[in-house]
Amino acid sequence: MNPSLCKFMLARTPKHILHPTPTMNTALPLNTGASIPALGLGTWQSAPGEVKAAVIHAIEAGYRHIDCAFCYQNEDEVGAALQDVISRGIVKREDLFITSKLWCTFHTRAEEGLQKSLDMLKTPYVDLYLMHWPVPMSPNGNHPLFPKLPDGSRDIDHIITHIQTWKNLEKLIKENPSKVKAIGVANYSVKYLEKLLAQALIVPAANQIENHPLLPQQEVVDFCKAKGIHITAYSPLGSTGSPLFKDEVVNEVAKKHSVGPGTVLLSYHLARGSSVLAKSVTPSRIDENRKLISLNDSEMEKLESIHKKQGLTRFVYPPFGVNVGFPDKTEGVDLSG
Repeated sequence: MNPSLCKFMLARTPKHILHPTPTMNTALPLNTGASIPALGLGTWQSAPGEVKAAVIHAIEAGYRHIDCAFCYQNEDEVGAALQDVISRGIVKREDLFITSKLWCTFHTRAEEGLQKSLDMLKTPYVDLYLMHWPVPMSPNGNHPLFPKLPDGSRDIDHIITHIQTWKNLEKLIKENPSKVKAIGVANYSVKYLEKLLAQALIVPAANQIENHPLLPQQEVVDFCKAKGIHITAYSPLGSTGSPLFKDEVVNEVAKKHSVGPGTVLLSYHLARGSSVLAKSVTPSRIDENRKLISLNDSEMEKLESIHKKQGLTRFVYPPFGVNVGFPDKTEGVDLSG
């Protein structure tokens, strides 16, 4: 075939069709030179007593990316699972990508927060450590995770800003490179990222955000892509009882590929170049979530039309009383700095 014609046909081919079918462990690059597996097992809201078995099953089933957080209050069970699979020779620690997060009441105590997670996870290091929310809360309040003032509002720590917290994380990785391989953020809007990057010495490796066809957050995704910040999507299915499972467009695409709606909703993120977290403690669902497909431009356009018709829907937004800069959530005090 004429080389010029080949180039023309390649240029006319939708970009998503050119991508090979993604796998759960497709390596997506980080700005550190490392990579993150495309699909991760999420552990948020996994009930006590169920997390250990779920993580063991997931790793035995091929998962290599496990997402954790101090706030989830189950890192001890994840740690027990990691000890189990490593001791049995299922994996080596270096085969895994483990993420943990600095909780809001530890913004002034980053090193302490990291060490608590490392101790519970029973691992010498985490591959990625994220600032969970850009909302500092009192480290000496009436609750270790969710301190409140007498009027019931969240006890915000106004002594430190999220920018200073980031500087604490920068110091952490410089002084403890054997304990944390990369640092990043979570739940960051463009507004907060702009304020952070203006003073940051290290560009965040990742920004973990709620992301699905009802909340594409395209402005955040585009901004992060331009700055070399990887996006990881959480709550990719929406939420418990999510309307996305019954959505006509999602099911139309699923039927075409002979898969369930969950497969489409997970694969949506890989087509955007993002990694995605699938939370489950059910073995059959953990196995099912591994089945990813390649979506073409036409299918992606259909999925992108969902929020345009139904409006934006954010399922995860703790009552901090803070305006975190998202265009669909503007109430609360501005802590962007």
